[in-house]
Amino acid sequence: MVHHSGTPNGNLAIFDRWHREGNHWEGVGYDFVIGNGTDSGDGRIEVTFRWDQQKVGAHCKTPGNWANEHTIGICLVGDFDHAPPTRQQVVSLAKLVSFLCARYRISSDLIYGHNTTPGARVTQCPGAAFPFADLYALLERRS
Repeated sequence: MVHHSGTPNGNLAIFDRWHREGNHWEGVGYDFVIGNGTDSGDGRIEVTFRWDQQKVGAHCKTPGNWANEHTIGICLVGDFDHAPPTRQQVVSLAKLVSFLCARYRISSDLIYGHNTTPGARVTQCPGAAFPFADLYALLERRS
């Protein structure tokens, strides 16, 4: 599941602190964070403790919590309501998603934005400027 941070900057450590302090969670809610060049490299994929330890996510409320329990949360740093992600972020996302789909036999029709996840609360995440067409085109080239 694709998310945006809704912030112009950030990285795994910053989001982890925000989620711990602001939400009183165990830590960052996502499995992966992809930087935009502000607080981590442009397109840099950071692996969170949730992925390393295979802990339930905290990135999308749905009935029965199925999305947090059975999806992979990937957050790209940026506010895509106002501007699209960097090209390198989209390329890195496509590489990561392609790998995960192949490794875990995930169908490409199960690639959701937070805003298209069945049962999720209404949200704009990952933002109106997120280029899903570009992501899907890159994924087709990789298959």
